[in-house]
Amino acid sequence: MNTRKETYNEIEGALGLVPEWMDQMPDGALQGFWGMSRDFWLGQTKIPNKYKELIGIAVSGATRCHYCALFHTEAARLFGASDDEIAEASMMGAFTMAASTFINAQQIDADKFREETKSIIAHVKSSM
Repeated sequence: MNTRKETYNEIEGALGLVPEWMDQMPDGALQGFWGMSRDFWLGQTKIPNKYKELIGIAVSGATRCHYCALFHTEAARLFGASDDEIAEASMMGAFTMAASTFINAQQIDADKFREETKSIIAHVKSSM
């Protein structure tokens, strides 16, 4: 396991600085958080970075985190997202939250929902 100083050096090499919020992380969290950031968020994975950042925009809208919204919007632009794609990701987050709020508040039966979803997907697939 890296020391805190070694982790700081790695973060600074990748990001140009150690953000204050990372500096404030406890020792037990920093190395793990940075490892995931480095390997999953910044790394090349099965989902292209642009799409990961668009997902981040939708989630940050749903969680109402203005820090994450700013970060993921700028990162999405870095990876080639257009303003239209950013707006669409924001709308997808809002749409999903609206549907989720309604479905959960109505206490829709989960088994019935699963059955209907599979039926909808099969119908749409056959129409494609």
